[in-house]
Amino acid sequence: MDRSSEYIDEDVIYTVKELCTACRIEKSYVVELVSHGIIEPRDDNRNVWRFDAVEAARTRRAYRLHRDLDLNLEGVALALELMDRNRKLNERVRFLEQLIQRLEQQ
Repeated sequence: MDRSSEYIDEDVIYTVKELCTACRIEKSYVVELVSHGIIEPRDDNRNVWRFDAVEAARTRRAYRLHRDLDLNLEGVALALELMDRNRKLNERVRFLEQLIQRLEQQ
């Protein structure tokens, strides 16, 4: 399987090397992301870190923010947190809009 494509396979668990290949980043950047709490490996043992698809996608977003906006890691962490909050709020708004629509139809 070629993991260097733009597609992140949701069913795959990535090693550090595979994550680096999939996201086109260096291992040292992965270590920095973990040390700043931006991504979390499935294992605490640094020698066998594994990452799921959610963390792989987050790694890719983190790198893009760093590269495209020249954010430092603290800025990347803040931006990702705000993006996550925004996504959750949008989900709640959609849920509430659907609930209101159902109530209006009664």
